[in-house]
Amino acid sequence: QLQLVESGGGLVQAGGSLRLSCIASGSFFSLYKMGWYRQAPGKQRELVAAITWLGSTNYADSVKGRFTISRDNAKNTVYLQMNSLKPEETALYYCNAERTDRTNYWGQGTQVTVSS
Repeated sequence: QLQLVESGGGLVQAGGSLRLSCIASGSFFSLYKMGWYRQAPGKQRELVAAITWLGSTNYADSVKGRFTISRDNAKNTVYLQMNSLKPEETALYYCNAERTDRTNYWGQGTQVTVSS
């Protein structure tokens, strides 16, 4: 079992930056694939970025070059650095952990609002 708590969301102007954090409580954090998803009102949840236990990353095309996902296994934490934010990226951002057997865990989400 893994519990995830996100933080770092808030209100930012277009072009600004935010850093999201997700702290996991539980065992074997380093073995989980971690990801950030977002869901805007009326839209489906979408993958923003993910990082494997080996450190391999993948990003949604729309955020490549602007967002960076990273993890600190010693702190059971995954981060999402978001730069050059756009108003259309206003959404609830969720932390996700995927176990090797494909069991998924989700945080409660942190709101990111980008004003124009």
